[in-house]
Amino acid sequence: MSDQHIETITHGLEPIALIIRANYDKPGIHFFTPDSFSQQVAYMKHPSGHKINPHVHNMVTRQVLYTQEVLFIRHGRIKVRLYASNKEYIGERILSTGDLILLCGGGHSFEMMEETAMIEVKQGPYAGDGDKTRFDEDCQ
Repeated sequence: MSDQHIETITHGLEPIALIIRANYDKPGIHFFTPDSFSQQVAYMKHPSGHKINPHVHNMVTRQVLYTQEVLFIRHGRIKVRLYASNKEYIGERILSTGDLILLCGGGHSFEMMEETAMIEVKQGPYAGDGDKTRFDEDCQ
């Protein structure tokens, strides 16, 4: 995306992360993720009095192959190190209060640069030890 407040990070054809900075601000509804992603991220800004009609979500069978997670930084600063699926180091980004990241592929690690509170959203149910493969950052 060309917006300076949005960063899409890829490694070759592999989507790795999407960062939406705290100062992103556009009216309307903007989806940042393709329809194929198992986690959909959108920004919505409406004027006072705008209504969204009542609705329910239909039961739809979906197949989720990889966990995608969204982190919203409530306050603080965090260093995110990003890796391709083959564990190759790609780079790092600093996230601050109000920033959001969708971790949509590859791997990642986190370092709190100051006291940080964040909200994580990802698919469930949690698969325990089968949900992730840990690796040493120094072994790329």
